[in-house]
Amino acid sequence: MPPSDGGSGAVRMCRAAFLIPDDHVREGLVEIARAGCVDFDEAAGGAEDEVSAALRRLAPGADAGKAALARAPVDPVELERNGRGDLLAGEQQLNRLAAGGVHHAGIEAWIGWMPISQLSALSIRMDALGGAVVRLARPRWVDPPTQLADTLGRTRFHLLVDSFGVVPYADVDPTLFAAATYVVMFGMMFADAGHGAIVALLGILTGLQRRWPSLRTAWVLITACGVSACVFGVVFGEFFGPTGVVQALWIRPLDNPELLLVAAVVFGAVLMTASYVMGTVNRYREGGWERALVAASGVAGFAVFASAGVLAAGLLSHQVALFAAGAATGVTGLVLLTLGLRREASSGGAAAAEVLVGIFDTVIRVGTNLVSFARLAAFGLVHAAIEGLVWTATSSLVGHGWMTIVGIIVFAAGNAVAFGLEGLVVAIQALRLEYYELFSRVFVGEGRRFHPWRLDIVEA
Repeated sequence: MPPSDGGSGAVRMCRAAFLIPDDHVREGLVEIARAGCVDFDEAAGGAEDEVSAALRRLAPGADAGKAALARAPVDPVELERNGRGDLLAGEQQLNRLAAGGVHHAGIEAWIGWMPISQLSALSIRMDALGGAVVRLARPRWVDPPTQLADTLGRTRFHLLVDSFGVVPYADVDPTLFAAATYVVMFGMMFADAGHGAIVALLGILTGLQRRWPSLRTAWVLITACGVSACVFGVVFGEFFGPTGVVQALWIRPLDNPELLLVAAVVFGAVLMTASYVMGTVNRYREGGWERALVAASGVAGFAVFASAGVLAAGLLSHQVALFAAGAATGVTGLVLLTLGLRREASSGGAAAAEVLVGIFDTVIRVGTNLVSFARLAAFGLVHAAIEGLVWTATSSLVGHGWMTIVGIIVFAAGNAVAFGLEGLVVAIQALRLEYYELFSRVFVGEGRRFHPWRLDIVEA
């Protein structure tokens, strides 16, 4: 059986019933709104009432904006007269929630999800009103909503994962993995110490500005990408092109493109292995060892992927033992994959076709995804070629009288074009590799985001 708790990084959730006596419904719901830790199951709301009509007259669509809730009962007419759309919006939410409760023997009941860590505190508040919070058994067919812990790493790099989708509750949070791989891939393709320093400076300035708060959260990621580009620029001897300011610690990209391509594919194989490991862990957490063994993103898919590498090593080294091991690994992976696809396929004659198509798709994707990492070298070569062309043109102009001014202009304009064009392309390509080649193995589905009912409580 898979673990019942949330995945690594997820806040542990529990399903609970919230019981409030009829004469304390408002007070109880106000306490829940103030706690801001309950994601209620959707229930049918009430019909049009005086609050909704007042809110609509005051500001059409205001119920979608900032809302607050008065602790004591309010008069909708007075709120409308005073222009308190925020309190009308909060009152509308409270009325709809109250209308969706289940009534029995003088008790109103609601069901929802909440963090286990806040169960005790909310129970104390409900006890004071004669109510209760009752923890319920989690239905096996329902996954809890996901709220990932606000760790330092996630706070700085959450955009990479959140832009892809919601992490399923049982899965491991891949934020740090995604951040590390994205930063390294960006640096490999944008390898220039001068350009990287500019990116890092832009990241720092992004963190200092106050005009766009949502953009400010990305400053660490931008700065890290700039530092990575600086490091790879030193490795490849690039500083605003092959200017000779820094000496290559390894190779210059244009001098040995074949080695760079091989290194990119090998690095891609390492990243794909890591994604298969995370995918296997996630499939186990979602459905136990049976699911982890037969999934294309689990052991079965990794066996097919690993067999290709072992077979290639056996052929290149003329080692019969390696070749036999690769063949055995591949056959094992295909058998496991067939079992998994057969279990998910429909019945009848179409099942065999579905299995064959699934096997073909898995094998083809292994090869194409691995080769796709060659773009790490390809875009690095393009960047180096553009910078080399700009530097060659600059060198031919500088030192020839007034043509030196033209050379400086060519150097500045060429670097600006290379920086803007290549920076945008590289950022997109690194994201593409992240989502298609890596996340496609880490995730096979999407979770539901935890949306607690939370309102500011004010005195009307």
